Amino acid sequence: MELTIGGSIAQYARLALDEGDTLWASRGALISYSAGIRWRLRVPGGIGGAVRRSFAGEGAALTYVECDGPNERIELGSTQPGHVDAWDLARGPIIATRGSFLAAWGPAVTIDVTIARRVGAALFGGAGLFLQRISGQGIALIHGSGDFIRHELAPGERLIVSSGNLAAFSSTVDYRIRGVGGCMKMLFGREGIFMTELVGPGSVLLQTLKRGRGIASGAAGAAAAAG
Repeated sequence: MELTIGGSIAQYARLALDEGDTLWASRGALISYSAGIRWRLRVPGGIGGAVRRSFAGEGAALTYVECDGPNERIELGSTQPGHVDAWDLARGPIIATRGSFLAAWGPAVTIDVTIARRVGAALFGGAGLFLQRISGQGIALIHGSGDFIRHELAPGERLIVSSGNLAAFSSTVDYRIRGVGGCMKMLFGREGIFMTELVGPGSVLLQTLKRGRGIASGAAGAAAAAG
């Protein structure tokens, strides 16, 4: 399967498929596809997976794509402007926050829902209690709102992230919360009460736009200009 990532403001993924190729995609990710492509809704992990995915806020089912002929193509994208990053699962599993998973494929790809290791991080860290875990052999596509910032954390290295800017991270990275500190910061800093603390080793993908804010802010700005 051949991957091309195109676009600048709102990137998309174009995949060239041959007969027998399959892939998983997030619901609503389809932009276009050729006549030899079939797709249906399917639940990875059966009934148990459906329940866990519902709690994760991603919906019970994913889009399952199958290719019936040679030289077929499909284009995938997100509902928000941003960038697409390809994660080789040979580097290890990746944990995707809500709305960051775009697609995955390979001979042994598993898409499951995992629970945040720490209760505090689950309730106040911005990513939620349930996160998507993509593992196995293959490629996962991650979408980040705005631009990506990548960090490679050494063992024990800490990175403090504003809630909502975390897109995905290696399964080896520990995920917890910490208070912003000080009443003035909490009341007027516009960062909330808690920040997300990530502890290495592993890779971290940050998104420069907090998910869900970019479009709303843009629409508000346009409405104000029009008025």
